[in-house]
Amino acid sequence: MRWNKLGKIFNPLQHRLPDGCETFAQSPQALVCDDRVRIYFSTRARDGNSDGNGGAKYVSHVCYVDMDRNMRHILDVARHTVLAPGELGSFDEHGIFPLNVLRHEGRVLGYSTGWNRRVSVSVDTAIGLLESLDGGRTFQRQGSGPVLAASLHEPCLVGDGFVQVIDGVFHMWYIFGTGWRRYSPAAAPDRTYKIGHAVSHDGVNWKKDEARQIIEDRLGRDESQALPTVVEIDGRHHMFFCYRESSDFRTNPDRGYRIGHASSSDLVNWERDDQAIQLAIEPGSWDGDMQCYPHVFKVDDQVYLLYNGNAFGREGFGLAVLER
Repeated sequence: MRWNKLGKIFNPLQHRLPDGCETFAQSPQALVCDDRVRIYFSTRARDGNSDGNGGAKYVSHVCYVDMDRNMRHILDVARHTVLAPGELGSFDEHGIFPLNVLRHEGRVLGYSTGWNRRVSVSVDTAIGLLESLDGGRTFQRQGSGPVLAASLHEPCLVGDGFVQVIDGVFHMWYIFGTGWRRYSPAAAPDRTYKIGHAVSHDGVNWKKDEARQIIEDRLGRDESQALPTVVEIDGRHHMFFCYRESSDFRTNPDRGYRIGHASSSDLVNWERDDQAIQLAIEPGSWDGDMQCYPHVFKVDDQVYLLYNGNAFGREGFGLAVLER
């Protein structure tokens, strides 16, 4: 595959975001509409209740930007967040990141990754179900709990759900944590997660391929894989995701996120081939140190790739288009 990079298309620092959100436009994900493409992203606001011995903390909120269908011009930036914060003690009390949105039988559904803080480790996550009744401007939770969460063989960090309905069956690709580890005595614990798969007949009740890692490791068992997205191209299913080392990845570009690729003919067996998603790396550019959180989608006959760059998307996201 040959991808043409079109550069960074949205910088949150250049727009006034709602609810005290200032930086980050993480995990851009598209909802294609008749007259625009709505791109949801997670941004952050300072949590006023968290300043103390642990320092300032943040809550992730979801906003959106509307682009024209040629993906060249911004039409509007939401002046509101799409979902209220989670309730006290809930699985999504401390933010939503990311939000995957799809249309199904006249409904606009959303699968959210909810974050909640822990004591011995920093966070845990689970996947919730939302629905929009106003075309994707706002969303309502379909219950106060998650539809996919930790289980017997997937003990933590279930998130990053990406859902498609194929031949009447809901398919979800998601990540699950294999555990936490201190890589040095003085370091905070770091997590490792892999990509898994689940199916459902109603989008609510899911059956996991429990603890089956469907994408092979390239960096060894401490490779972390995140944010799968799947698209059908010329009769074959293609998955894009990001991967990194599980430690020393935040500031070391050699251990940070890169975008990976795998393909399948049956949605069960996946053949990894990262060479199919070689985006040019230009030192000093907005994505020269890190490329992460991909999302692939179609508009008419074009296949687009949204993704974040340096610092996990602190200063926005960019776009690439597949040359057919």
